[in-house]
Amino acid sequence: MNRFPAFMSIALDEARAAGERGEVPVGAVIVDPGGRVVARAGNRTRELSDPTAHAELLALRAACAAAGSERLPGHALYVTLEPCAMCAAAIGFARIARLYYGASDPKSGGVAHGARVFSHPQCHHAPEVYDGIAEDAAAALLQTFFQARRG
Repeated sequence: MNRFPAFMSIALDEARAAGERGEVPVGAVIVDPGGRVVARAGNRTRELSDPTAHAELLALRAACAAAGSERLPGHALYVTLEPCAMCAAAIGFARIARLYYGASDPKSGGVAHGARVFSHPQCHHAPEVYDGIAEDAAAALLQTFFQARRG
């Protein structure tokens, strides 16, 4: 059974919930090597008054706590938006095996844009990266969110 679309669907659910809380709608899910969801989160920067409370970091923290380790070898991270440089660095530090993301982020991305964290020689670990997963749905959530705030 291919559960791949289901994992991004969960990340999209987390993104929608974040948007409903007034947060930028980004969601993340971490899956262990056995295919089990071990953590899921949406952005909570405003709610927690914490600029580091991005969906990816919250999910990484929860998954590491559950594993009792600062590293998550063999795990996959699904996130609706290209991670920023801060999140990309944390993904590398956690030794995530595979990163799947939806919408590209030319303004603040740190994987395919901007800092391109995983391409630097100082990067100790780079996951396999798969982009454009449910890209249209992820981009639509962000566009709707920001249009509502500008309108």
